[in-house]
Amino acid sequence: MKNPACVLVMALLPGLAIAAENPDWAYPPTPKPAPADGVVQKQVPGSAKQYTQAQIDDGFNPPDWFPEEHPPMPEIVATGRKPARACALCHLPTGDGHPESSSLAGLPAAYLVRQMAEFKNGGRKGVRANAMTDIAKAMSEADVRAASEYFAGLKPGVWTKVVETATVPKTYVGAGAMRFAVLEGGTEPLGSRIIVLPQDAARAQSRDPHSGFIDYVPVGSIAKGKALVSGGGSGQTVPCAICHGATLKGLGEVPGIAGRPPIYVVRQLNDMQNGNRTGSLAELMKAVVAKLTIEDMVAIAAYLGSLEP
Repeated sequence: MKNPACVLVMALLPGLAIAAENPDWAYPPTPKPAPADGVVQKQVPGSAKQYTQAQIDDGFNPPDWFPEEHPPMPEIVATGRKPARACALCHLPTGDGHPESSSLAGLPAAYLVRQMAEFKNGGRKGVRANAMTDIAKAMSEADVRAASEYFAGLKPGVWTKVVETATVPKTYVGAGAMRFAVLEGGTEPLGSRIIVLPQDAARAQSRDPHSGFIDYVPVGSIAKGKALVSGGGSGQTVPCAICHGATLKGLGEVPGIAGRPPIYVVRQLNDMQNGNRTGSLAELMKAVVAKLTIEDMVAIAAYLGSLEP
């Protein structure tokens, strides 16, 4: 019988101890969007399709640059069903997602169904859960099942490049709560943060599923994270392989955590620790994450993100 205590460790689908606030670098606020251009036709490399930025940002008909590269999308994924926006808007047709959301590709369908129920019943809350709460409440059980089975059938891509560094470009939070380098340039100390930037800003704004992200993490964090993930460190936590498998790619309904975007992993550990993720199994995770510092969470996330999904 599997030890349930780490079933949801870093389960994907927002570090600290109980009283710490959500770090703003992990939970960037979404700025009020400016009116999107509806005239200029944009393209991305390798695709014959064209969309204006207004079409790219359409929550009920987001772009599908490479329809030949994935199975037919269910209606709820491709165009949504009002008032529930299309899943592909934030998670992309590939399921790899953007920093403000999560990667869903290859997660067990039963796990995804369970997470949607948690959003709906208040088991997942907080600043980054509000949009999903509204969407979950608006979706039918049939749509939840269809979307879950679609994303579960996809293979996760190598979407995030983890880079250790002491300094990062100066950034601002733009559309979709994504960070972009400031035009005037310059750098700043990274500290104990994870800063995520697109590999190509224009392609990220176009929601190009062929252009991923760079997660800048502190120097030494990957090695520290490996020690925590593999052996529990010096008693801070328990080895993740107990529930997530020797390769950390999941066991049964337990989700894979190898290769998942680091900033999202930090948010989930933090949410479990501060009570923003609850529910039958998430409650058991409190003891697993209780001793982790924000530095521990960053290290765990950095190591997992450096692995092949």
